Amino acid sequence: MTKKQRIEAFVQLGKYLISGNPHLRQIIESAQYHNPWFTLPNVQKAVNAIALNLSEDRLQKWLAPYPFDDESNKTVGLVLAGNIPLVGFHDILCVLCAGFNVQVKPATDDPTVTAHLLEKLQDINPAFASEIRITERLKDFDMVIATGNDNSARYFTYYFGEKPHIIRKNRNSAAVLTGKENAHDLQQLGNDVFDYFGLGCRSVSKLFVPQDYDISVFFDGISSFRDCINHHKYANNYDYNKSIYLINGNPHFDNGFLLVKPDERMASPLGVLHLEEYRDADSLTKRLNALHDQLQCVVSSDQLAIATPQVDFGQSQQPALNDYADGLNTLDFLAKHR
Repeated sequence: MTKKQRIEAFVQLGKYLISGNPHLRQIIESAQYHNPWFTLPNVQKAVNAIALNLSEDRLQKWLAPYPFDDESNKTVGLVLAGNIPLVGFHDILCVLCAGFNVQVKPATDDPTVTAHLLEKLQDINPAFASEIRITERLKDFDMVIATGNDNSARYFTYYFGEKPHIIRKNRNSAAVLTGKENAHDLQQLGNDVFDYFGLGCRSVSKLFVPQDYDISVFFDGISSFRDCINHHKYANNYDYNKSIYLINGNPHFDNGFLLVKPDERMASPLGVLHLEEYRDADSLTKRLNALHDQLQCVVSSDQLAIATPQVDFGQSQQPALNDYADGLNTLDFLAKHR
């Protein structure tokens, strides 16, 4: 296939994702029975986010700088994460648009949705059938892209370290409040916190607020997300962490569906946001830059002098094609090892 044909296939896939196709709807609805975190709204949200990027204009602009006109005979192994629906799709998109063969080791937590999209892509253009392989164990590959946590990253490095690789570790995202946010800003921030129940690396796990910030203002702004407590797994985590904080006497704020705990750590437990005060803009900038290797993105209405990518309120789970995980440009990696 030419690059143009690959782009056309993904454009058709994007149209399929928003077509209301009954079979696709069935796949989306059934995902929650394999993984309770993959609720219908969350899977649909992930599907819509992908479809938004699969336009001809966006794909052509994204791929224009790269010499991917011819196919490569090399194979890229992908070890996909399963923390949120379709989280590994961007890697699949990169590899196939670059003209490589792909071996996909799907996450056990995402056994149906990603596989269905790969099947549909082969229906759209049967030439993909010889380039896509779903497997439980990677073998005979030339390079690898693996996503997991800090522990699995050590495992990946041990097994894949001799091959060209991208190995991703834990990342979290943060939000910066100034105290000048309006109700709409805070409601949008609620999406950054609660989309996918906060399980994504682009989910906000930490709030930076000015000294003496009134946390009740934040709680008022996110009140429309209270229904998350009706999800049994989320509620179990919230209740567990609340009990621990009460038993240990840990200071925290509680609105009945989210715990906000003063804590300097970036990663927070499910159902919890960590809170850290800053003195002024300079101290905030220094702190965020010191955390750069732990941050996926920062949500803020202000432009900050930081190395980490910034997004507006409500946009952390709407990554563009060039918003690469861990700041590692996947297309640059593929072009280098072509």
